[in-house]
Amino acid sequence: MDESDGYPKECYTQDGRRVMSSSSTTSVHVTALDGLVNVNSLFTIAVFVGLSLTTRGQKSLENRTSCDAGIDVAKKLLVFEVVSFSFFLFSSLVAQGLKLAINLLNSKDVDEAFRAHINLKALRFGMLASAFGSVMGCVFLVLSMVNVIQIRLGMLSCGSKPAVHSVAALVVLVTTALLVYISTAVYAFLH
Repeated sequence: MDESDGYPKECYTQDGRRVMSSSSTTSVHVTALDGLVNVNSLFTIAVFVGLSLTTRGQKSLENRTSCDAGIDVAKKLLVFEVVSFSFFLFSSLVAQGLKLAINLLNSKDVDEAFRAHINLKALRFGMLASAFGSVMGCVFLVLSMVNVIQIRLGMLSCGSKPAVHSVAALVVLVTTALLVYISTAVYAFLH
C-alpha cells in the first residue's frame, strides 16, 4: 500500500484551478448521503403516524362539534402524506444510488484492474436532486401535519388556540430549518 493513499492528491482542471481528489473527498459525500438517508427514514416514520389518523369520524379535542374536521381534511392529509412519502423515497433512492456508485467506483480492492473516476457534475446533480426531494418531502409533511393538528385539536377556521399555536410553531420552526438547509446546500453546491 502506498503511503500517500490516505492523503488527497492535487489535480488541475482544464481552466487551471487546483482541486483535491481522493477517496477521502468522496467519503465526505458518502457521509453526507448517509445522513440524508437516515433523516429521510425518520421523516418516513412520521408519514406513517399521520396515515393512522385518516379514519372517518375523528373528533377533535375541542368541546365544539363545529371545530371537528370533516372528511375533506382527512383526504388532504392522506394526499399530503403520500406525496411526502414519495419525495422522501425519491430522495433516499437517489442518495443510495450515489453511495453505491461512489463505493463501487472507489473500491480499494487490490485485484481491481483500474480505478474509475467519478463524474463530479453527475455527483453534484444527484446530491442536489436528493436534497430537493428532502425539501419537498418536508414541505408536504408540514402540510400534512397541519391537517393532523386540525383533526386532533380543532379546525384553524374555528379559532382553536391550541391548533393555531401548534401550527404557528410548526411553520416557523420548519421554515427556518428549511431556509438554513437550503442556504447551506446552495452554498456547498456553488463552492
